[in-house]
Amino acid sequence: MAILIALFTVTSCSDSILDEKPLDFLSPDNAYLTEAGAQQGITAIHDRVRSAYYSFGEFGVMNWATHGSDLGYNGETPAAGGVYLNSYEDMTPVWRNVVDTWNVGFQVIQWANVLIDRMENADPAAFQGGEAGKNKYIAEARFFRAFSYRYLVSTYGDIPLLTEPVKTAKADFVRNPVADIHNLMVEDFKFAAANLPRPGQEDAPGRITQGPAWHYLAETYLEQGKAQLAVEASSKVINDYNYKLMDRRFGTRLAKDVFGAGDAFFDLFGYGNHNLAENTESMWVIQVEPFITGGGQIASAYIYGPRYFDIGLTPDGKKGIRGELFNGLYTGYSDTLGRPTANGRGTSLVYYNIWKNNWNNDTRNAEHNLKRNFYYDNPESAYHKKKIDFNLYNPKRPNPLADTTKIIFPIHTKFTDPLNYFLQPNRSGGGITHKDWYALRFAETLLLRAEAYLGVGNTGLAAEDLNKVRRRANATPVLAGDVNIDYILDERARELYGEEWRLITLRRTNKLIERVLKYNDNPLCPGAFIKPHNFRWPIPQQQIDLNVGAKFPQNPGYL
Repeated sequence: MAILIALFTVTSCSDSILDEKPLDFLSPDNAYLTEAGAQQGITAIHDRVRSAYYSFGEFGVMNWATHGSDLGYNGETPAAGGVYLNSYEDMTPVWRNVVDTWNVGFQVIQWANVLIDRMENADPAAFQGGEAGKNKYIAEARFFRAFSYRYLVSTYGDIPLLTEPVKTAKADFVRNPVADIHNLMVEDFKFAAANLPRPGQEDAPGRITQGPAWHYLAETYLEQGKAQLAVEASSKVINDYNYKLMDRRFGTRLAKDVFGAGDAFFDLFGYGNHNLAENTESMWVIQVEPFITGGGQIASAYIYGPRYFDIGLTPDGKKGIRGELFNGLYTGYSDTLGRPTANGRGTSLVYYNIWKNNWNNDTRNAEHNLKRNFYYDNPESAYHKKKIDFNLYNPKRPNPLADTTKIIFPIHTKFTDPLNYFLQPNRSGGGITHKDWYALRFAETLLLRAEAYLGVGNTGLAAEDLNKVRRRANATPVLAGDVNIDYILDERARELYGEEWRLITLRRTNKLIERVLKYNDNPLCPGAFIKPHNFRWPIPQQQIDLNVGAKFPQNPGYL
């Protein structure tokens, strides 16, 4: 299974007669003893994390950012029984996503442990900067170990604590307490914060710096209930570096307002803007762009957005979306909207409730950031360029559920890359995009410190941090007396929808069950059918079955 196979690595036998010492080829014993070897090891971890970010069933934040939470469900197929987390009743110990999340998380931990183990035995003279240069790689590996544990411990609770590589088949793992995992994460993030480069001094875009380490250290302190330490760690990010919210237009979208207008928030998500030196909000960027070393493509950011191209006919019986002209034929797709799939549909909370008091002034709710209006596209129809309205049809359309969960609903334009597709021009990119993605923005650190200030009872300072984010969006400032954890969670949804790992946030604040029941309005799975035991996911059954050397109990509530 899982951990027994995923963690196994090539090692030498213990018998001295077979103890070969490779001199002219790479092996686990010599691969990471040089700067070039360490670079290969770190690059492999970055690549694995990038792949997981955009996967459909592994470790992917692009999918789990909203599913199973208060923020969204699969609008294309909102019923239970699919591959997405529409219903917690689907969550069994053999469910693909339960298994894959576990496997990928522990795979990253194993890779990090292998690199740490070998690097600690490396000669500092082999690295530029000596001991500091060597520790830089160890720090980055420890960051990723803690980062992987961050998701795993939140998801499964008590899990194996592994600080060394697993070198042989092992069947006696034990479940270490959550507190032990958090303590390891604290030590790893502390080491990373002390030994990683300062922001701007990293070797390449996307490499980890001190800022993210301090941020996740603060988050871990909140998990531990140590709000004052979280204030101090997040304040290191805010006060000791040059991070700032972007509050002016910049980058590749200048004079290219595809949706008719733009602002700094809109520009944050423009192709090529994530890594710009002038982008002072960027803290950690998953590198995806195609024309850089290690770049590539991703095909799951498109889960956010409606399948407008499935609308069928206009009210007067013409093709509803003519689309772009390609090779003499109209494609049925718009290069402005791309090809989203409705796999990530927001709840009413996301599209309506959180904006009601600032509907017209909060620019994050403006049409260019949260597009609500879609238009028929066919000159042969009397409805050409008129707003799509299902009330215009007579007789009524046959599937009103699909019309509103799948075909037309608002889209956050942060996920789109309009008029900038490199592949499949016959399908307006086919859902494949090539722009980078924020793993962490400075706005999230401000909101995290607001949560920490709330934890120490200082709602005044919490309001100040919240208002720094709201001021950029031209939103009405919040008063200290109105700050509570639900307000902070709503502000996170306004600012970080589809970016934050929402399930981690809801568990940390002990709001998962309450808010999913209250706000997840999937019409076929109301409240996602969540039950109290779903606070944690089940342990993969294969892990339990193969762990014959020690007891490995299942989480309560799962058979």
